[in-house]
Amino acid sequence: MFARSSAATVVAAALAVVPAHADALADFYKGRQINLIVGYGPGGGYDIHARLLARHFGKFIPGHPTVVVQNMPGAGSLRAVNYLYKKDGATIGTFARNMPLLGLLGGNSNVQFDPRRLTWLGSTSSFTNDAYILLVRKDAPVKSIEEARRPDFPALVLGATAEGATGNDVPIILRDTIGLHVKQVVGYPDTASIFLAMERGEIHGRTVDLSTVKSIKPEWLKPDSDFRVLVQFARTTRHPDFPDVPTARELAKNEAARALIELAELPYALSRPFAAPPHLSAERAKALQRAFLAVHGDAEYLEDAAKLSLDVSPIGADEILRAIDRIAVAPPELLDYVRRLLAETRGGGQAQ
Repeated sequence: MFARSSAATVVAAALAVVPAHADALADFYKGRQINLIVGYGPGGGYDIHARLLARHFGKFIPGHPTVVVQNMPGAGSLRAVNYLYKKDGATIGTFARNMPLLGLLGGNSNVQFDPRRLTWLGSTSSFTNDAYILLVRKDAPVKSIEEARRPDFPALVLGATAEGATGNDVPIILRDTIGLHVKQVVGYPDTASIFLAMERGEIHGRTVDLSTVKSIKPEWLKPDSDFRVLVQFARTTRHPDFPDVPTARELAKNEAARALIELAELPYALSRPFAAPPHLSAERAKALQRAFLAVHGDAEYLEDAAKLSLDVSPIGADEILRAIDRIAVAPPELLDYVRRLLAETRGGGQAQ
């Protein structure tokens, strides 16, 4: 889906500016390969968005370089962003939406980047048309969100990927803010392996982008499928596809819990972020940023995105930096909670 009014404005602004040094830029990129690093394995939402961008991105960059996707899973995509931070202008990357938050918090020796110094290109999705959903099997021991919040009912067993990934964080946030009774099994290598575990009944479900399910497992969202949605995250209002499914904000135990949910939802404004390393020349940075926005107005790109049922609601580099600034000024007690949360998920503990 495409948020046409706001996205069209963003794309028009990108196309309105002609590079002052187009010839020099074309000489630099002509015949060059740009490596697009994806912080997850093949087949998941980030990988699908990256491969779609790679197919169309080069024609909007002066010199029309080839863009080649390279998957680099590890530590919830932290490995990829650390790698990107040390590369040159022939490398770009996409990684978890919570990486800027992780970079701002400090206190983690494994974080080797400053999110404010990255050369941000933008985000393919601002989550305008998306939702982060708790999707579970219909034969799970709880049949509704009310039962899933009762401690006298069995815990929902959810699958997640590597330490520190969004798939780990959200169930614990839901545990602490809405009382979700959950046990987490972490360490799955990628989305495909989690979906397979759900199909086999090894786990009850997972938290995941609605757009990812629409793209990879659309049959799971049909009324007669073996799966159901229990709650929506990263939504101020209920998604139109699920008018009867409550949002996390509606279920918050109190105002403090609601404030925590709102902080945790901020990174979704940069839901599918793309960046280049620091220290790019201003001309090359602007060329990549313009190309990133321009591709989202391309008819062929939009046609391919529609076939994949992807949410295309782009934002530019400036909006990403504004979102990072909003995270940075969050109340200290909420940021302290997130630090403890990330320490818990990095430790591989199970949420009870």
